[in-house]
Amino acid sequence: MHQSLDDALVAKGVEVCELATCDAAAVEDLLGTCSDASPDAFTLLHDAFLAGGAVVKVPAGVVIEQPIVILHWEEGDGYATFPHTLVVAGEASEVTVFDRYGSADRGKPPADAAGHLVDSVVELILGDGAHVRYVSVQEHGPHTWQIALQRAHIGRDASLRSSVVALGGKYARLRSESLLAGEGAESDLTAVYFGDGHQMLDFRTLQDHAAPHTRSDLLFKGAVEDSAQSVYSGLIRVRKEAQKTEAFQTNRNLVLSEGAEAKSVPNLEIEADDVRCSHASTVGPIDDDQLYYLATRGVSPAEAERLIVLGFFDDVFDRLPLPSLVAPLRRSVIEKIEHRDVIARAESSRSEP
Repeated sequence: MHQSLDDALVAKGVEVCELATCDAAAVEDLLGTCSDASPDAFTLLHDAFLAGGAVVKVPAGVVIEQPIVILHWEEGDGYATFPHTLVVAGEASEVTVFDRYGSADRGKPPADAAGHLVDSVVELILGDGAHVRYVSVQEHGPHTWQIALQRAHIGRDASLRSSVVALGGKYARLRSESLLAGEGAESDLTAVYFGDGHQMLDFRTLQDHAAPHTRSDLLFKGAVEDSAQSVYSGLIRVRKEAQKTEAFQTNRNLVLSEGAEAKSVPNLEIEADDVRCSHASTVGPIDDDQLYYLATRGVSPAEAERLIVLGFFDDVFDRLPLPSLVAPLRRSVIEKIEHRDVIARAESSRSEP
């Protein structure tokens, strides 16, 4: 693992290291703090084969202006890898972490390809009054499978802004969970996902309110085309002691092709009696009225669809903690749309006499 950290941050006590080279005593008590609280078969498998990963530790009171970037790159057919990211933000500290996942299998896989399994875990530990911005971008190749857990424990008056971008993978599953453990804790969770070809994108979220006067807001938006599928299942849990909670959950989906499918299952589990909570979900094609409106103004059908899809994602893009990511993500969405148009034109030309 190559790592580089500004000398000024090192002087302030900031640590960015590889799990195998970090001070064992400093990491041992923190590793697994989040993931062990929500185990499943894949987190246990991850623990059994964990060999390395990235650790970011920010001391109390330290503010880091520039993002810390972590790259997880996977190669090899028939292999499994177990990347791990541990972020520990001390009391009243501030940090932005950008986790990027990718793999080498960008081309069409051979018929006998065994694929690659990525079993990843991200742990975000926020001390009292800490402010963490976390961004995860997943752009795996078409025969990579990913099973991921991202879990945060948020202290008193701390805040997490977490954004997920999922564009790749043959099957990509993410469990995104936030435990609001301290009074006044806040969690904002956003996601952009776009599936095409035969992709399957699977999201499972938990907003777990365990203290009073906490707030969470979730906005997940996705699109599917060709024969791709997406599934969203989310739960807002408000425990009995979490009075004065505010929690919101929204999942919106566009289905752009006949044969594509999106499913959405939002849930509430509320034990407190003084709360403000809501959930909403939609699944459907592009609104015909929007297409008609643009057509009457001379916009071609293909361009109209592109504009509508980009507009659909705009409010999520606006919430990204890293504004510099918006332009490349918009380009990635456009490439997905144009890829379908190219296939459609090719099929049309083959069918002509």
